[in-house]
Amino acid sequence: MKILFVGDIVGKPGRLYLKESLHQIKQNLGIDFTIANGENAAGGSSLTLKTAKEIFDSGVDVITSGDHIFKKKEAKEVLEVLEVIRPLNYGELAYGRGYIIKEAKGIKIGVVNLIGRIFMQPLDCPFKTIRKILDELRSKTKIIIVDMHAEATSEKLAMAYFLSGKVSAVLGTHTHIPTADERIIGGTTAYITDVGMTGSFDSVLGREKYQIIERFITNMPVRFNLAQSDIRMQAVVIEIDNDSGKATFIQRVEYRKDT
Repeated sequence: MKILFVGDIVGKPGRLYLKESLHQIKQNLGIDFTIANGENAAGGSSLTLKTAKEIFDSGVDVITSGDHIFKKKEAKEVLEVLEVIRPLNYGELAYGRGYIIKEAKGIKIGVVNLIGRIFMQPLDCPFKTIRKILDELRSKTKIIIVDMHAEATSEKLAMAYFLSGKVSAVLGTHTHIPTADERIIGGTTAYITDVGMTGSFDSVLGREKYQIIERFITNMPVRFNLAQSDIRMQAVVIEIDNDSGKATFIQRVEYRKDT
């Protein structure tokens, strides 16, 4: 199984580039299944039905999310009717689901979304939360991909070691900056601390850079608009053995919109 995981999609610039390029990229790479983090896809925060459907029409099979997913009212319907998941450790009272099982080429694939707690909102423990569902998941599929949406690199890496040998991949999202530490831990579990983002790179994390600078200098509230230039898509390609669920390959990829 060859899986493409696309880094955080930031607003319309990221969505449009995905629409223009993803089908060809998947064909060129021989991709069987595509996951993308979409928590910043609608105006830079959360998802609507329209923006989620745009992402699916671009060729994405499952959308993961993070701490911004609940910031739009429409997200409730998105999580209830589409193949979009929210972090599992928001707890059982949050609407939506924290994992999903889909099929590609007759093979079941489990996708789990977790969120970290260091420097972020204090939620249920992600380690204890996923431990509760692992046996159930593993009884249904050997291929399990975990989106670990977190700020602290230590928390992401600790989760990878915690799940080594139990899942196929632990892929970090949230910081929008790709890391150069992709590896296969224990010969079983693909890992990268952060996949990166899909959006404007002439920016600070997809936002207009001078507005961000103004906020740092003045400490005053500033509206952060989406940047529009130097659009790129960052992602990782993972190859997984269908029978064992073990990852055999992980590679960072980056594509840039022609200007």
